[in-house]
Amino acid sequence: MLSTKFDGLQLMNPLMPASGPLVGDYDKMKFLYDEGVGALVTKTISSKGAVVPRPCIIGGKDFIMNCELWSEYAPEIWIENFLPKLKKNCDSPLILSVGYQIEDMDFLIPKLDKYADAFEISTHYVGKDLTHISNIVKTIRKHTSKPVYMKLSPHTPDPVKFTKAVLDAGANGIVAINSLGPTISINISDRKINCGNNDGFLWTSGPVIKNMSLALIYEIRKHFKDITIIGTGGIKSADDVIEYLLVGANGVQMLSSAMLYGKGLYKKIIKDLPAALNKYGFKSINDVITTKLSHKVKFESDGAQYPKLIENKCAKCGLCERNCPYFAIEMIPYPNFKIDKCFSCGLCESRCPAKAIAGVL
Repeated sequence: MLSTKFDGLQLMNPLMPASGPLVGDYDKMKFLYDEGVGALVTKTISSKGAVVPRPCIIGGKDFIMNCELWSEYAPEIWIENFLPKLKKNCDSPLILSVGYQIEDMDFLIPKLDKYADAFEISTHYVGKDLTHISNIVKTIRKHTSKPVYMKLSPHTPDPVKFTKAVLDAGANGIVAINSLGPTISINISDRKINCGNNDGFLWTSGPVIKNMSLALIYEIRKHFKDITIIGTGGIKSADDVIEYLLVGANGVQMLSSAMLYGKGLYKKIIKDLPAALNKYGFKSINDVITTKLSHKVKFESDGAQYPKLIENKCAKCGLCERNCPYFAIEMIPYPNFKIDKCFSCGLCESRCPAKAIAGVL
């Protein structure tokens, strides 16, 4: 029911960790393997270990901001220690995140290839020049026949052109999306920047970027029907996994939510997935992936759908009245919808905590 397959990689379920601090060494990755993830992804291995600012991570209600870089361990430690142990003790697919420039790929890919089931390449630090990014892919392809996935940064001007360029250069697909930035975190009381790189900047991930990631994947899938897309950005529940699969992802990665809500979230999501599939009428992960989303747009006010109250669910909290931008709701004591003012916008229905409003969305 939960298994999925792409590019010859067989996953017990579609959930993987994303590249970052939770996959920074063997012990961390072995923990996630024991949690039951469908595949493992390493922290980005570069030609030298990163020197990381301290502190480097800030968590909020629905976001992580970080200035962490690639792996702080030299590639030799991965090659001589972490990766051999992972291949010996973990039988799930192993995706090696590698960065960043052409010379890094010439040096690293031949040394890493025997440990990799696939490669993920971050474009976070390589700019926006598609010719340069294509040359990185071509360099990787000289050294491996394994699947290669290029990670899309949200600052990429044209995700469709990016995808075409990396596919033409030999990539199998993409991972979408990388963290969003630059962003900044301010301490008002102390008149300071909380933490950041030399410029004071951090990059933002977590649930706050989920809908942006979904939109980019949906757009890319419309243009490329058969490539592999791995979705990442803000997953925190089984429902989120299903959303990603519906917009076009073949599998998903999660990291920030485990840092916000606890590392046991991987096991919980995997445990929750069968019930979530049944709840929405899906028989399997493949059933979700092959489902087409419907979408109808109407601009005319004639025949508009107006909100209706489900009275036995209403808690009379008044949130709908306070939030309505059209002043179309009055509490007396239940919500009364003024059709002459209602714009059928859907805000009241989407924000009702008791799900007591229906009829618009």
